[in-house]
Amino acid sequence: MFLFQVPPPTRFDLRFSIAGIPVRVHPLFWLIAILFGSSSNSIIDLLTWIIAIFVSILIHELGHAFAMRRYGQGSQIILHFAGGLTVPESISWGSGYASVGITANQQIFISLAGPFAGFLLAGFVLAVSAALGGTIIPNFIFGFIPFPLVLIPIGGQILNSLVMSLLWISIFWGLINLAPVIPLDGGTVARYILIQTDPLNGLRTSLWVSVITGMAVAFAGLVFLKSTYMAILFGLLAFQSFQALQGGAGRGY
Repeated sequence: MFLFQVPPPTRFDLRFSIAGIPVRVHPLFWLIAILFGSSSNSIIDLLTWIIAIFVSILIHELGHAFAMRRYGQGSQIILHFAGGLTVPESISWGSGYASVGITANQQIFISLAGPFAGFLLAGFVLAVSAALGGTIIPNFIFGFIPFPLVLIPIGGQILNSLVMSLLWISIFWGLINLAPVIPLDGGTVARYILIQTDPLNGLRTSLWVSVITGMAVAFAGLVFLKSTYMAILFGLLAFQSFQALQGGAGRGY
């Protein structure tokens, strides 16, 4: 999936580490963050949006990285134009290198760890908001997606804008990431579950699920959210899954 391949390093990359996990931020990550926030009403909203998208995606990828570490797999995090990647690292084995063997159920846990790390971030933000005397108003997008509204009496526009941006990305994009579209986390989970239940045709079934769901999310994103980026992203992912089907992926013989 070319959208989720590791981008080549550049001299403009931001590099640091968290708990021994290397992190590289590609310059296109900032460009996409700015484009996402281009409809902001003020420079403050734009800046808080950029901070929120950086923190939220980093927390998401750290969820994957710590889950991998639980099973003895090292990793590095790369934030790029399509979001983030947690890339497994080979370990030294004799005179060469090898990958840690991860079972299907372990891979499912690793995939779910990312979105749920984001949900924990949202819970932490709500707890801090309540501790600061904020008002939390229950709210739902489309009548079923939980997205509480928060008003904090201190911090002014900056803090309130940051809180709402963090909640939006952590909750909404966390749920979107659980859609069974390959190679998103939900698509990975669906693939491993279907392969275990139907070793012969499970992969092919997961690709069809990815095609149908990707098209549905692309349509919903364009019509209901007015998001061209979301429509293009999921349209491309659906097309890539369809290409894999056309190429014979998952065909039983």
